[in-house]
Amino acid sequence: MELQIIQNKIHEIRGYRVILDFDLADMYEVETKYLKRSVKNNIERFPTDFMFELTKNEWESLRCKNCTSNTVNGRGGIRYMPYAFTEQGVAMLSSVLKSEVAINVNIAIMRAFVAIRQLILNNKSILKIEELEERIIRLEQCVEIGFKNNNEINEDTRTQIEYIYDILGELQTVQKQPETPRKPIGFKIPD
Repeated sequence: MELQIIQNKIHEIRGYRVILDFDLADMYEVETKYLKRSVKNNIERFPTDFMFELTKNEWESLRCKNCTSNTVNGRGGIRYMPYAFTEQGVAMLSSVLKSEVAINVNIAIMRAFVAIRQLILNNKSILKIEELEERIIRLEQCVEIGFKNNNEINEDTRTQIEYIYDILGELQTVQKQPETPRKPIGFKIPD
């Protein structure tokens, strides 16, 4: 199975990259109801971080974002919300669906998830470098403005600033008067 086709079926929902049950069923060359039945018969293998059912809002949002009609694979609307399988959930499907097609498709899907993860990591590095470059440029501009403003201060103002610094220095060297010790609060337990 072509990597690009699989990558197009991977969506981001609830912060997970997932593939929907009907897309998996199509790739595995089985009916969606058979895939769902196999999952339900082995539900203990699919915790919520491996598989979850979409809400109506999530399904509508996904349909709108991908410009799809109400139908799935041209067969009419859906009765039940689709299951979304994370990368770990897809890997777990290989232990539930044991056909040769399922094994080969799972290998291709795992490669697609890895390729997407690598692409994201590479893009994040590039974005961070660009962000750091922008920050450095802004910092350099601020430093230049600061030096420019500092050089524009006249001699009287510099003398006044130095005087203020001298007074602050003297104030820091003045020691506090020792405080008289306070009487302890409470009562004393006799020995």
